Amino acid sequence: MASVPTFSKVGYTAWQNHKNCNENVQLCNLRSLKIGIFQKRVKSEFRKLVIRAVATKPELDFSDPDWKKKIQEDFERRYNLPHIRDVIHVEPRPTTFSLKGRIPIGDGNGSLNNGWNGYVHDDDRALLKVIKFASPNSAGAECVDPDCSFIEQWVHRAGPRKMIYYEPSGVKAAIVTCGGLCPGLNDVIRQIVFTLEIYGVKNIAGIPFGYRGFTEKGLSEIPLSRHVVQNINLEGGSFLGVSRGAASTTDIVDSIQGRGIDMLFVLGGDGTHAGANAIHEECRKRKLKVSVVGVPKTIDNDIMLMDKTFGFDTAVEAAQKAINSAYIEAQSAFHGIGLVKLMGRTSGFIAMHASLSSGQIDICLIPEVVPFNLDGENGVLAHLEQLIEKKGFAMICVAEGAGQELLKKSNATDASGNVVLSDIGVHLQQQIKRHFKEKGLYADVKYIDPTYMVRAVRANASDAILCTVLGQNAVHGAFAGFSGITTGTCNTHYVYLPITEVIKSTRHVDPNSRMWHRCLTSTGQPDFI
Repeated sequence: MASVPTFSKVGYTAWQNHKNCNENVQLCNLRSLKIGIFQKRVKSEFRKLVIRAVATKPELDFSDPDWKKKIQEDFERRYNLPHIRDVIHVEPRPTTFSLKGRIPIGDGNGSLNNGWNGYVHDDDRALLKVIKFASPNSAGAECVDPDCSFIEQWVHRAGPRKMIYYEPSGVKAAIVTCGGLCPGLNDVIRQIVFTLEIYGVKNIAGIPFGYRGFTEKGLSEIPLSRHVVQNINLEGGSFLGVSRGAASTTDIVDSIQGRGIDMLFVLGGDGTHAGANAIHEECRKRKLKVSVVGVPKTIDNDIMLMDKTFGFDTAVEAAQKAINSAYIEAQSAFHGIGLVKLMGRTSGFIAMHASLSSGQIDICLIPEVVPFNLDGENGVLAHLEQLIEKKGFAMICVAEGAGQELLKKSNATDASGNVVLSDIGVHLQQQIKRHFKEKGLYADVKYIDPTYMVRAVRANASDAILCTVLGQNAVHGAFAGFSGITTGTCNTHYVYLPITEVIKSTRHVDPNSRMWHRCLTSTGQPDFI
């Protein structure tokens, strides 16, 4: 019989509600087991987070002296990287990747001497989490046991290996970009091509318009080389084109076989990564020597385990222009109200960071903080009245997925299967006008929706560097023989992660995190309940 975590009555109830969870033990934010438990403070203008309990698998017995070891062993098992040698016999050879000498890769057999120390050992690891929380009540606390014991969890370090599992001269590599646009796509494509050529790969193809390019008639491969991609990073968008949806996994792998592709680099979000993992599994089923490597792409920054995804910094920076424009409009108008809607279907990272970085936002609304009320003495509209009375104007930043419970739900879905959201920006604009008109007050609402503008721009310097390293590490991972993996940053270090762990849930803003608290400190807003 498993012992019950003794967090509190609240924590016990939360634990009981998750008794049927079929996940292995893990920190809550890695497994979607966070439970935000909020308590309304009577006759107060704000809501206080009392405690966040973390559910663990009921089989875990804290009285077992080896419980920590069991958690670590489970973690190591799940985060072990899939390798092509798991399904086929293949002998490694010395790598052809080196930055030490000036001798061309094509000379001799391409093998290296042992003098260059730029390689990553297969046993190198990076620590996933570094904060030791003293209590479950600490802001952002992630605790497995009631005492918040620190449990070391290590993930594989990314980078070039001394031994590789492909003969570069015989490799055909393909790159595909899926989903929506994102700043930095061209930077990643460019670096993948550059790094492949340094290894000695001559046959590099771009698959046009996402997974569709594998099966759609009339879409041909795009030959890629350093010469072709040299300047594509100077523009936004994707040199290869993007699309949502795809053919069946079987048809895609049939196409991969027919084209003789040995390495497939997939740039996309969690849906795209789920597709990449399906391709990887089908390749393993057929015992194909094919490495499928993902590069996480989403301006929403909602990929699990990653510090951040490429395109996010650029999107936040681009959002500043919209916020600054709305601020000038609001400040210059009599009773001006600037309203800016930003991307963020289920995660409010862009809205939160844009609000923090601008310093001009009075109200930030994100999907994770629910519910919030528009009407009533503690609602958004009443707070707007107070702002207008105190300083003469106000600024609102809202994520597209916020407040959906206030709107009529749509049953429509896009090509990726995502529910088409109702427009919270237009709804807020209409409700603000209605409210002030009913109150007999004047309000000049300026609504700006830069949704697609923030994702179509060229990557800024920060994202360009991130894209460069991710593109290079994707190639290093493929030559190391890994498949079904993705590359990103964890705790500031570049790592490889199994796609299966990355796609199990979506990353969200934690309402009890220090970053959200910082945002509330900046805006000065109360809770709208």
